[in-house]
Amino acid sequence: RLQENRERLSVCSKLCYAVGGAPYQITGCALGFFLQIYLLDVAQVDAFYASIILFAGRVWDAITDPMVGFFISKTPWTRFGRLMPWIMFSTPFAIISYFLIWFVPDISTGQVMWYLVFYCAFQTLVTCFHVPYSALTMFISREQSERDSATAYRMTVEVLGTVLGTAIQGQIVGKVDTPCIGNPFFFSLSNSSVSMEELNMTHDTESLTDTRNAYMIAAGVIGGLYILCALILLLGVKERRESSELQSDEPVSFFQGLKLVMNHGPYIKLIAGFLFTSLAFMLLEGNFALFCTYTLGFRNEFQNILLAIMLSATLTIPIWQWFLTRFGKKRAVYVGITSAIPFLIAVVLLESNLFITYMVAVAAGISVAAAFLLPWSMLPDVVDDFKLQHPSSRGHEAIFFSFYVFFTKFTAGVSLGISTLSLDFAGYQTRGCSQPDQVHFTLKMLVSAVPVGLILLSLLLFKLYPIDEEKRRKNKKALQDLREESNSSSESDNTELASIV
Repeated sequence: RLQENRERLSVCSKLCYAVGGAPYQITGCALGFFLQIYLLDVAQVDAFYASIILFAGRVWDAITDPMVGFFISKTPWTRFGRLMPWIMFSTPFAIISYFLIWFVPDISTGQVMWYLVFYCAFQTLVTCFHVPYSALTMFISREQSERDSATAYRMTVEVLGTVLGTAIQGQIVGKVDTPCIGNPFFFSLSNSSVSMEELNMTHDTESLTDTRNAYMIAAGVIGGLYILCALILLLGVKERRESSELQSDEPVSFFQGLKLVMNHGPYIKLIAGFLFTSLAFMLLEGNFALFCTYTLGFRNEFQNILLAIMLSATLTIPIWQWFLTRFGKKRAVYVGITSAIPFLIAVVLLESNLFITYMVAVAAGISVAAAFLLPWSMLPDVVDDFKLQHPSSRGHEAIFFSFYVFFTKFTAGVSLGISTLSLDFAGYQTRGCSQPDQVHFTLKMLVSAVPVGLILLSLLLFKLYPIDEEKRRKNKKALQDLREESNSSSESDNTELASIV
C-alpha cells in the first residue's frame, strides 16, 4: 500500500502530462481534415500531384517513427530524462515547418516540391515530439491504475485538441469563401462576356488571396498553442527512470529488442486490430470535408459538422473510461467501434439533410472517442505482459509505441494517397463548384462502404487478442511480486555489504 501511494500521480501531474498530447492532435486534425481540400482548391495543386504529396508525407511520417524509436533507445539519460530532450529541441523547428505547409509560394515551378519537403519535415519533427511523449506513459508511474487514469486524462485532452484543431482551422477558414469555378464549356465568347469573365477572375483572385491568408492565420494560432502545450509538459511532468525499470534488468540492443517485440503475440494481434480501425477513421477523416462540400452540398457548413464530431468525441471520453473500467477493455472495443457502423451507412443512404447530418456527426463522434482512447489504454497492458515473459530485457517501450504508430501511419498514407488518386481518376475538378457523378460515388465509398468493411475486419482480429481483464489482473500482481522480490534482493545485498564494511 505504501508503494502504491508513492506511485500515485497528482491531478496536476496528470493534467500537465495530458496537455502534452494536444499539439500532435491539433496539428494532425488540421492536416487530416483540411490539407487535401487546401492542396486541391486553394494551392491549386493537380489531384495527381496532391495524391503524391499526401502519400509520400504519410509514408515518410510512418518511416520516421521506428527511426526515432531507435535513436531514443540509444539516447543516454540526462538530468532532464531520456525522452524530454527530444520534445524540447524538436518543438521550435516543428512550428516553423508547420507554418510553411500552409503558405502558397509565389513560384511557377517547384510548388509540389515545396509542399512535399515541408510536409515531410514537419512529420519528422512532430514524430520527434510524439514518440517520446507516447513512451512517457511507462515512465510516469509503475501502477497500472495510475497509467490508465493518466491515459484517460490524455485522451480527453487529445480529443479536445482535435476539437481545437477543427475549430481554429475551420472557423477561421470558414469566414472567407473559397471561390469555385463553373463549367468552362459554357463560357460565352462575346466581348461583354469576356469582360465579365475578367471581372469575375479578378474577384476570384482577391477571394483566393483572402482564403490563403486565413489558412496562414490559423497556422499561426495553432503554432502558438503548440509552444504553450510543450512548455506545460516540460515544466509539469517529471520523467522517472525507476518507473519502468526493474533493478535486475540488463539492457538489450535495439534490433534484438525489435525481434522480441515483433514476436510477442498479443502485440501483433492488438496492432493488427487497431490497424484496420485507424485506417477506417483515417479514410473518413481525409475525405469528409470533400464529401460534405460536394456530395451533401454543405459547402459553408462542413467545418461546423466536423466540429460537432469532435465535440461529441470529447464529451464521451470519460464515459468510455468508465465503461472500460466497469466492463473491460475488450468489451469496450466491441461496443465502441461497432456503434459507428449504422451511422456511416445512414449518412450515405439518407437524403441530404443538414439536421440529420448533424445527428449522424454527433453519433459518429461517440465511436471516434472509443477509437482514440482504447489503443493507448491497451498498449501498456501489452508492455507489462512482455516484461513478464522477458524479465531480463528492458528499454523497449519506445519500440512498442513507435511501431504501433508506424503501422497505422503507413497504411493511412497508402489509403489517403489511393483515395486522392481515385478522385483524380473519377474526374475531380479543382476548384469546381460541382463534381461529376463518378466523384460523388467515389466519395460515398471512401466515407462509408470501405470504412465499414475495415471496422468489421478489425472486430474479427480483436477476437484473437488474449489479454482480457482476468489476464490483466494476473499480470499486475505478477509484476508487483517481481518488483518486490527485486527490491528485497537489492536491500539484502546492501545490508550484507554494510555488515562487511
